[in-house]
Amino acid sequence: MTEAMRPAVPAIAALFALAACSGESEPPAPVLDEAAVIAASVPVAQAFQGDLKAQLQAALEAGGPVEAVSVCQQVAPAIAQAQSEASGAEVSRIAARHRNPAGGVPEELAQAYAALEAAPLADGKPAVQIVRTGDGAGAKVHFLSAIPMQDQPCSVCHGTSIEPALRAHIDQLYPGDLATGFKPGELRGALLVSWNAERFLK
Repeated sequence: MTEAMRPAVPAIAALFALAACSGESEPPAPVLDEAAVIAASVPVAQAFQGDLKAQLQAALEAGGPVEAVSVCQQVAPAIAQAQSEASGAEVSRIAARHRNPAGGVPEELAQAYAALEAAPLADGKPAVQIVRTGDGAGAKVHFLSAIPMQDQPCSVCHGTSIEPALRAHIDQLYPGDLATGFKPGELRGALLVSWNAERFLK
């Protein structure tokens, strides 16, 4: 080693030491506790679905499909709001082929929704996806639970053969409706439960 090269050696060593110290001082990146997300979200999803199903069945028995569509339009947002307030999450339904444009699939959840569309069921149960979006205080964790199309009673209002009077009523309540033409087993939509991400980071 020449004399011209010698001064660089301690300088390089110092840089490596500084880099090592810098790396040791950085805290590890927080990890998302997906099991906790599932544990918190599943009861919310089940409560929403159970309440809505009970009210729709009562409406079908009382006034048939036309009454059920009217009840769904009114009570579904109210149930979502009640579940949101009770849980501290933001509860809603989303769909690519939606009845209400406000319930479309957000761009940041499109990939997760596509995965549910490809496989709505997992081990015979509605498939789920967990997505983390945003940064800092605005970071969110989203739990998506598939809503597979069921033959009855869902096909009456969402299936491939809708009675003309019911079709006219749907069009009146939901101009531009896209939520018909589904076959049993297809993904009709997803129940979305969104939380503040900080709650599930460890």
